[in-house]
Amino acid sequence: MIIARTVPSGTPEMPVPEGTGLWLRSGTPQDVAEIGEILREWVDETPWFPNLHDRAADDAFLQNLIETRVVTVARADDVTLGFIAHDGAFISCLYVASAERRRGIGRVLLDSAKTQATGTLKLWTFQANLRARAFYAREGFVETARTPGNNEEQLPDVELTWTQKGTPP
Repeated sequence: MIIARTVPSGTPEMPVPEGTGLWLRSGTPQDVAEIGEILREWVDETPWFPNLHDRAADDAFLQNLIETRVVTVARADDVTLGFIAHDGAFISCLYVASAERRRGIGRVLLDSAKTQATGTLKLWTFQANLRARAFYAREGFVETARTPGNNEEQLPDVELTWTQKGTPP
């Protein structure tokens, strides 16, 4: 069964599986600090990833995402557990707090993006990010391109694509 509630601010929550204790809502500028902590946690714990930005730059990046993309925040017990940013065709980022990984939160966030997709979803992840690549493969994404590092971090990356069933090629 799917449930939906409304948060006190009036922002409608999005449906999630009952019994998860999890709820989703649209990201707001007030979320920048908490989602920024999740982003920085991932950067800090990932030894192969270069730390190119300070907190102010990360916060500006996240503020821009909130202003220009669909940002969905996963919360439980008034704590932000993860977030996804997309535009209906391209996923800009998906992060889950370290202590909350492997509990289905990433899948719930990804499913919320899939329901808003325009037939396909694309994303880029780093070739070295084996956990993310395995997660996306389990969720139906397939590799569609690779680069030797044509990105700010200069790390080899891979494009992954998910196609909604019934979408013409």
